[in-house]
Amino acid sequence: MHLNSLSIGSSTAKSIGFIQEHRSPVLGVGFGNSFSIFAPVFSGRFKFLAILLVGAVLSSCHYNKMLKSTDLEAKQAFAIKLYNKKKYYKALPLFEELITMFRGTKKSEMTYYYYAYTNYYLEDYETAAYDFGNFATSFPASQYAEECAYMHAYCYFLDSPEYSLDQTNTVKALNELQLFIDQFPHSSRIEECNKLIDQLRYKLETKDYENAKLYYHMQEYKSSYTAFKNLLKDYPATIYREESLFLAFKSAFLLAENSFEAKKSERYGIAMTSYSEFTAAYPVSKFRKEADGIADDCKKRIEKLNAMTLN
Repeated sequence: MHLNSLSIGSSTAKSIGFIQEHRSPVLGVGFGNSFSIFAPVFSGRFKFLAILLVGAVLSSCHYNKMLKSTDLEAKQAFAIKLYNKKKYYKALPLFEELITMFRGTKKSEMTYYYYAYTNYYLEDYETAAYDFGNFATSFPASQYAEECAYMHAYCYFLDSPEYSLDQTNTVKALNELQLFIDQFPHSSRIEECNKLIDQLRYKLETKDYENAKLYYHMQEYKSSYTAFKNLLKDYPATIYREESLFLAFKSAFLLAENSFEAKKSERYGIAMTSYSEFTAAYPVSKFRKEADGIADDCKKRIEKLNAMTLN
């Protein structure tokens, strides 16, 4: 339709005429037509979004259909397809149903295998640990039995918290990794198991060390002395050995300093024994100067107590 065929006011006609006469020097079109260049963009984008929307709806419909399907073969194939596409949340309810329906059949093994790994990839390590362990027990002759026994222990490793928290799962992981080594002594995973065990022990070691230091800083010297001695007993090769020997000695001395007179002599003697253990292990140490000073004080206290006893 042409402009002159429209019934419009003169001012409006002049404005439109101005727009037609003044074309964009860049676009080569009038202002009135400038928005038309975006039409293909909006059209293409709309088509793309529409395709996505339709695809999502169809996919959802197909998924819901498979959830309700009684064709177990098709349901298993669809669940594995979702698993391979890393759509674990969608695959999980399908596998949960299938492990029940396939129980006692030849398809039970692979279904349970996929189910265990689905929980693993969903980072539900507690459930996955149970599932892998159950697989290894239920299918001991399976080609995946060793793998699942390892994954059972590894899930406990992954579920082990930082050292400052409760270490029940750390101890459990240690036990399960050692059990795997005992059950599969020729496994190619033994080296990896030993590395994981070292990491777990370091975590427990660090927790014990930090607890001992906490007692020390709280001036609970009897507890700190005992804690450091236990740390050294449980982890003789600990990276905290030097400082632990020194702080055990210092804790013993400070315990003696704060004891009743009747216990001082014995406890200063324990402190000197700890000093000897420290200097024997580390004749050259960054703590040696302070340790020597404390030992000198300790000897003076003992001499004074002995003199009092003689008198």
